[in-house]
Amino acid sequence: MSAIHKHDVFQAIADPNRRKMLKLLADQELSVTMISNHFPMTRTAVSKHLKILQESSLVSVENVGRERRYRLQPEALLELKQWLSFYEQFWDNKISMLKHMVEDETNN
Repeated sequence: MSAIHKHDVFQAIADPNRRKMLKLLADQELSVTMISNHFPMTRTAVSKHLKILQESSLVSVENVGRERRYRLQPEALLELKQWLSFYEQFWDNKISMLKHMVEDETNN
């Protein structure tokens, strides 16, 4: 019996193809065939990417008849949002400094 390797959100979104898959699934649930139509790779490769997204809890899968439908699970992105929010303070600081520089140049 092999253990399922669980991927984290950061590993999952590291690949641009997986990010594109998440974007596709943001609006609707799709089958692997429908998702495959958007990529220049085999269905098998798309399925491997979807498995990583599923193991990171970014997508869920449901059997509908003979097909498996994938759906975005945006709650899993919360970890990423929290991580990024820490760094927003640095951007806010830079933007504030830029604003003051521009205002100073305008007033002189």
